[in-house]
Amino acid sequence: MTYTHSIVVSADYEDAVQKTREALAEQGFGILSEIDVRATFETKLGAEAAQDLGDYVILGACNPQLASRALAAEPDLGALLPCNVVVRRGPDATQTTIQAIDPQTMVQLSGSPAVQEVANDADTRLSAALTSLAGNPA
Repeated sequence: MTYTHSIVVSADYEDAVQKTREALAEQGFGILSEIDVRATFETKLGAEAAQDLGDYVILGACNPQLASRALAAEPDLGALLPCNVVVRRGPDATQTTIQAIDPQTMVQLSGSPAVQEVANDADTRLSAALTSLAGNPA
């Protein structure tokens, strides 16, 4: 089972992170949390572990309207929110990978028609953000 939508871009890491934030904002998502996995590895596991990982950030993206609808339909879905978006680039990579959770994963766990509607909307928006980052029309 695939649980992410993924693209690879030629942009450098910092530019890819900034453009990802912008593309998500255009689709109504704000960033509630940001986890710098590389920095965490360096602090907890040492510089070598961080170097082996490369640049890696997890952006906790949230569209308040979608989250409100999802939680009204099924309060337990809060355990699956926000929608995680990863921007990563390995130490020797020449391209940056951007991945977003496939919101249909929520549907497989829920089965609620209201959750299906929210997942479809979130999927459309996250896919549009990734498409814009890939340089294709959304």
